[in-house]
Formats: sequence, C-alpha cells, structure tokens
Amino acid sequence: MDWTLLKKPSACLPIAMSAAALALVGGDLALYGIDRTGDEGAVAHTWQLLMGGQLPLIAYFAFRWLRQAPRQGAPILMLQVTAVIVALAPVYLLHL
Repeated sequence: MDWTLLKKPSACLPIAMSAAALALVGGDLALYGIDRTGDEGAVAHTWQLLMGGQLPLIAYFAFRWLRQAPRQGAPILMLQVTAVIVALAPVYLLHL
C-alpha cells in the first residue's frame, strides 16, 4: 500500500486536528475530572472548533483524491473518519 498521499496537508491535517481534540479532552479530564456544573469552558469551545474545522478538509480530500487516486485515497479517508470517531468517543460516552 502506498502511503505517500498521507504527506499531503489535506490528508494529515484532519488526523492531527482529531488528535489535538482528543488530547484536549484527555488533558481536561486528567486535570479537572468530569465537571457537570457551570458553562462550557474554553476547552469545549476549542474542541468544537477543531472537530468542525476538519470537516471541510475531509470533504476537500475526498473530492480531490478519491477521483484522482481512489486506491490510495480510500484508506486515508477511512483513517480520517476513524480519527474523528475516536475523538468523539469520550465526549459521547462520558456525556460531556
């Protein structure tokens, strides 16, 4: 399998954004635990911006590379979708 397409910014940026969102949630949970009182903090807003901001990047990647190189683009697209699901999982499972 050829992973050279992963070096493109449209391929690696959504994965990095998902990793940053997961690190934000993990760090906030490690420092403060589950806090259900009060308003959403800066961590929640930053997480929302990271998760929402990567959707246009994933759409661009799918539009651009699935037409040009579908065999190389499909596994990377699945990796991007998996990264999104992993970053969403703690928020969903812990009802944050």
